[in-house]
Amino acid sequence: MTVAALLCVASTMAQRRVTPIDNPATATQHINENKAKGDSLDRSRLVEMTDSKGNVILVDTITGKEFVDTLAEKRIESKAKYPRFFSASLSVDFFTPAMRALGTKYGLGEIAAELNLHNRYIPVIEIGLGQANHAPDDNNYTYHSPVAPFFRIGMNYNFLFKSDPDYLIMAGLRYGFSPFKFEVTDIAQQPGYWDEPLSYAIPSQNVTAGYLQLLLALRVRIVDNFSLGWSIRYQSLLHDTATPYGKAWYIPGFGARNRSINATFSLTYTVSLSKSDSASDSTQATIDALNDTPVVQPSATDIPASDTDITPADVPAEVPADTPTDAPADLPATADTIALQ
Repeated sequence: MTVAALLCVASTMAQRRVTPIDNPATATQHINENKAKGDSLDRSRLVEMTDSKGNVILVDTITGKEFVDTLAEKRIESKAKYPRFFSASLSVDFFTPAMRALGTKYGLGEIAAELNLHNRYIPVIEIGLGQANHAPDDNNYTYHSPVAPFFRIGMNYNFLFKSDPDYLIMAGLRYGFSPFKFEVTDIAQQPGYWDEPLSYAIPSQNVTAGYLQLLLALRVRIVDNFSLGWSIRYQSLLHDTATPYGKAWYIPGFGARNRSINATFSLTYTVSLSKSDSASDSTQATIDALNDTPVVQPSATDIPASDTDITPADVPAEVPADTPTDAPADLPATADTIALQ
C-alpha cells in the first residue's frame, strides 16, 4: 500500500508543468543569451580615460576590460562647435555721420563693443553721441538739442553658429536710453489784434527717454580681422519725460520721435579669444612656411658611390695568404684588380 502511494505521487510530480507569467516588464525586456558572468558594469569601479582619437574609454579596474562610452560621444557631439569666449569685436557706425553729411539735422555717431560666446550668443553694448539743430523752412522756430550721450544694451543671436565665423546672420534686441536737453527758440506767431508780432521761446528742458529696438543684421569679413556689416532696426519709444511745453522732437540714438525704422552700417574689428584658433593659425603658418621652402636638388658630388664601386680605402690593409695577389697578365685590368694591387 505504501509503495502504491509513492508511485502515485511520483507520477503526479512528473506530469506537473510550470506556465510562465507574462507582464509588461518581461515582454519589453531584452534577454542577452550570450551574457557571461562578470559582463555587467559596476560604475563604482570604472575609471575614464581618453584614447588618441579623443574617445572616452571606461576601464574596469577589476577585470581590466575596456568599453567605449557612447553616451559621452553623444554629449561631445551636442556641445558647441566653438569655445565659450570665442572672440571680441569693436564696431564703428558710418551710417549716421553719412546721413548728417547728406542733410539730416540730427545725429553724430556711435561705437559698439561685442563679446562672441560660442559664435552663437553675442552680448552688445552701444555708446554714442547725438545732437540736433533744426530750423524748418515752413515754421518759425529753431529746435536745438545740445550734444548728449546715449546707451544701448542687448544681444544678437547668430543663425550661422555652426558655420564659418567669417559670415554672420543675426537677429537682435536692444534697450536704449538717453538723458538729454532741448530748447526751442525764435518762435514767432502772426500779429495779434494790435498788429504786434508775438515772439517767445521754450527754455531748456531736461528729459530722459527709453526705447526698444528689434534688428536684423548681416556681417561679412573682408580682409584680415576687418568686417563690414549693416543692420535694419524697428524701434519704438517706451517712455520719456513729460514737460510743460510738450515732448521732445529729437531723442539721441533714436532719431526723430515719429521715426520707426533705423539703420547702421559699420566697420568691425574682431580679435580671437580662443587658444585653439591661435594654435591652428600657428600650425597653418608652419605648413605654409614649409610649402614655401625651395627644394634643393642634390648635385653629382652629393650622390654617394654605389655598392659596386670599390676604392683603395675600402680594401683591408692585410690580404689573406690564400688570396692571389698577382693578376694574370692576359686579363684586362679592372677596378677590382687595381684595388687589389
